Amino acid sequence: MLIYQFTMCSTIFSKFKVTGISFLAVAMVLVSCKDGAKKEASTMSEAEPASKRIQLVSNEADRSVEVMIDGKHFTSYIYPKNIKKPVLYPLITPQGTKITRKFPLEPSVGERVDHPHHVGVWFNYGDVNGLDFWNNSDSIKVAEREHYGTIIHKSIDKITEGDDEASLDVTMDWVAPDGKVLLKENTTFIFKGEGDVFSIDRITRLTAQDEKVTFKDNKEGMLGIRTTRELEHPSDKPGVFTDANGIATKVEALDNKGVNGNYLNAEGIEGEDTWAKRSNWVNLRSKIGDEDISLVILDNKSNVGYPTYWHSRGYGLFAANPLGQAVFSDGKEVLNFELDKGESTTFKHRIIVASKNLDKTDLDSRFEAFSK
Repeated sequence: MLIYQFTMCSTIFSKFKVTGISFLAVAMVLVSCKDGAKKEASTMSEAEPASKRIQLVSNEADRSVEVMIDGKHFTSYIYPKNIKKPVLYPLITPQGTKITRKFPLEPSVGERVDHPHHVGVWFNYGDVNGLDFWNNSDSIKVAEREHYGTIIHKSIDKITEGDDEASLDVTMDWVAPDGKVLLKENTTFIFKGEGDVFSIDRITRLTAQDEKVTFKDNKEGMLGIRTTRELEHPSDKPGVFTDANGIATKVEALDNKGVNGNYLNAEGIEGEDTWAKRSNWVNLRSKIGDEDISLVILDNKSNVGYPTYWHSRGYGLFAANPLGQAVFSDGKEVLNFELDKGESTTFKHRIIVASKNLDKTDLDSRFEAFSK
């Protein structure tokens, strides 16, 4: 089309030379042709935009936003009606390995079926004005649901794709059983990925609505991840697992083949000893097949309760809890954090998913950069 336009302009110009039409008329025609060519080029550019490395695909029917990095599925923001808060699910390593537990969202084999409220990656708390947001699920008996709160997805506010990073802005409500909104949540997720290291920043602003909101000191919180079996610590305790048919079955002696998770914090403390310790970060390391894996949560110096206590359990619960301090300190510390009506606070965390071993020097550097 562009060649055709320039050919037409040349033809017209030749005719003008022959007939002796003024130079001004010639100039006007050439400008018109040039503008037409620009418009055509602009139209082509809009029709075929260059795709970004990190893409966010929203699907309202599925109640999800899929995060793709270099064409690979990294995670999805999902807000189905059968769980009591929006979550990120699944988490997938750069090499394509799913590292979050499937239960209760998908059929599975060889997984624990405890704690049905542990779904993917979530953010909530165990005591907000006396309501338990952490433990809520469809498994709660109807007669007891008056004691539990629900986080409801309200809107997707902004989606920004990019080559270096992409971001998703969402709004949620923390709601009491009677429908009263206690907290308005505005969260920005920032997704990055290069080579063998992907990451998610979860930047969450909580604003008290019509009354004072108290986060009573509680063990159950706050940013949590439930991992697949291979990232658990080996255990000899009996448990209930899905069998080959996906049916929950009690198992007396566990098969720990391929189960080799091990926590490590910034102070060099390992394993389940990282539980109830304060630290800038914790790295859950494992190996699935030939793939070395690091799953890391970074705290941020600006967060209330910094440095956070860690609720790091060997059975696959990996959580940072900056507000629950009494249990973790054996009663030496207490934090009943409050927000007055209209007051806000912001929590910042970074989750790193790597198909490699990340060492202390690297993670200390990443923590300092994130806190700036």
